[in-house]
Formats: sequence, C-alpha cells, structure tokens
Amino acid sequence: MPVIAAAPASADAKPFVKWVGGKRQILRELRQAAPERFERYHEPFLGGGALFFHLRPKQAYLTDSNERLIRAYQGVQRQVEDVIRLLKVHQSRHNRRYFMSTRARPDVDGGSDAEVAAWLIYLNRTGYNGLYRVNSRNVFNVPPGNYKKPKICDEENLRACARALRGIHIAVSGFEKVLGRAKRGDFVYFDPPYVPLTRTSSFTDYTSKGFGEAEQKELSEIARTLKRRGVHVLLSNSSAPLVRELYRDFQQEEVSARRAVNSKAAGRGPVQELLLR
Repeated sequence: MPVIAAAPASADAKPFVKWVGGKRQILRELRQAAPERFERYHEPFLGGGALFFHLRPKQAYLTDSNERLIRAYQGVQRQVEDVIRLLKVHQSRHNRRYFMSTRARPDVDGGSDAEVAAWLIYLNRTGYNGLYRVNSRNVFNVPPGNYKKPKICDEENLRACARALRGIHIAVSGFEKVLGRAKRGDFVYFDPPYVPLTRTSSFTDYTSKGFGEAEQKELSEIARTLKRRGVHVLLSNSSAPLVRELYRDFQQEEVSARRAVNSKAAGRGPVQELLLR
C-alpha cells in the first residue's frame, strides 16, 4: 500500500461538539509533532476530533468508548440532513425548561443515530461549559448554560464534517483495541482523559466507567508496544508527575493550553500539558 501523506489543514470542517480537553487551540503544536507521512490514522479517544478534522486523512479509524458520541458521529456521517432538521426543531424550542426535559429523556438511546446526534449536539451547545458528563447510571447530568444566543445548528459546518467523515471507519471501541488494528507506518494519536494535576481538577466522567491510574498505565504500555511495532505514536496528557514517570522514555514537549473546566474561575487559565512521542 502506498504511503498516504497527511492532508493539509482543512478550513471548512471543525469539531461539531465541544469536548473537555479539546485540541483546537494547540493544533499547530500537534501538527508539528505528527509525522509528515503515514498510511492510516487511528484516534482511540475521539472526543471532538480536532486533529482528525485538521489533517483530513483519507483512511482513518475513529473510535471511542462513549457510545452516544460515536452514534453522533455516525449520524453526522450518514444522516447529516436529518441531524440538521432535528437540530432546527431543538433550536426553535430552546429554553431552560426544554433543556431540562430534553436532558431527562429516558428513550434517547432507542432513537436513530440522527436523533442521538441532534440530542447530544443540542445539549452540548446549550449546557454549562459545553460539558458532556454522565453519572454511574449513564444519565447526562450537566446543568443548562447561561447563553443568550447559542449556535445550536451550524448547517455549513455539519455538512463539511459529513464530507470529511465520508468513508471513514467509526466505531465504539476501547482504546486497547488499537493493538489489533495499527500496523507499521500507521499513525496513532491518543488523547485520553488527563491525569489530574490536583485532587479537585479530575474530570473522567465521559462514560459511566471513568478512567483511572490503572488505565493510564495500560495506555502507556500499549503506546510502547505500538512504537516497537514501527507505528508513529503521539499522546497528549497533563504535566502531572505520574505522566512524566509513565512516559519517562518518550520525548516530552510542554505546550500551553487554556482549560475552562475547573471548580474555581482562577484555575481556568493557561496550564502546561505534555505532548509525548
């Protein structure tokens, strides 16, 4: 198979969901750390997919353990016009009471991928800080945000995302499954829930299962295995001492990013993160 060069940055597609730890503000550093040429792209912690939309690789495996997030991507990929139509309904009805009733829908997982996508995008665009958070029963529990005119339906960007996702493999999968897919010459980008810098800054509730120290250690071993296989590997994580120790044999580059998720407003300024390869 011929090596596929990373595509140039695309100006017409950007993440359609806001996600904790999203990477849009450090895309320049990520692009510089990514390989110039690779065959297939893998992103096992998909989230907002900022690097994918930036690189626009022709062959990619986009996966995440969050089933609703993956169904949202599949809805945009396959049924974008239905997603747009449903988002316009949400937009026309939006107020605090409607947000709360939509958030509490018990049947959301029984709907089509387009319905799940519209439900998630609506709550993501109107909930506090754009968070996606669930409790142990997988119930979405983010309070409404205080936005005067939230942009709930971005038709142009949704269609651009659908074009970017055309032909891309999207599936619910644990991060460890990448070991069975990635081959020599591929590029794997890991963007896991970060190791918290402080006890109050932890945020791992993307799914009801969380992501703790044991998973962080398992991830570091998987990254080593892939590198030994000849796979290009790039990871993002916090600059916590545990991360520095787990990846002591990796190249570590500090980057500055502004993060909005903190219980105290004073803690929402620039923080040092690590790029590991």
